[in-house]
Amino acid sequence: MGTDNVVLVNEKGEQIGLMEKIEAHEKALLHLAFSVFIFNKKGELMIQQRALDKYHSPGLWTNTCCSHQREGESNVAAGKRRLQEEMGFSTELKEVMNFIYKAPFDNGLTEHEFDYILIGNYENDPKPNPDEVASWKWISLDEIKSDMKTNPELYTEWFKIIFDKYYSSIK
Repeated sequence: MGTDNVVLVNEKGEQIGLMEKIEAHEKALLHLAFSVFIFNKKGELMIQQRALDKYHSPGLWTNTCCSHQREGESNVAAGKRRLQEEMGFSTELKEVMNFIYKAPFDNGLTEHEFDYILIGNYENDPKPNPDEVASWKWISLDEIKSDMKTNPELYTEWFKIIFDKYYSSIK
């Protein structure tokens, strides 16, 4: 972690500074992020279970991958980089929308993100990095929606927010 900086932004998504990732989460400062959603031909979404030793939301199910852009890195380039690092594959991505959300965690950290949603397609199995990902599966959006209602505690906060508010954009 250490030198892991996030790009601080204003409400318009314009860069206003850089800060070490954990510090930005402690101070709940708005920063750039992205969430990647990978679908197969059947319209199923590849979701991952976060590794059990992640600093927040360990063991929870979430979208295919997500992280923070580096300074000067495009959203799509950042999405492709993290997809390769976390899930072990690369594919074309397109940016479909962005939104701001804030979600406090029980460990005292807060996600306050200007989040870009990136969508791509892939047919094969990923080769997940065990340091990042405990498990993965293909699942239909309807199944996720219904399981989220029944077992909300199994999913990350941002995944629930995206699903709740921006379902039509990812569909």
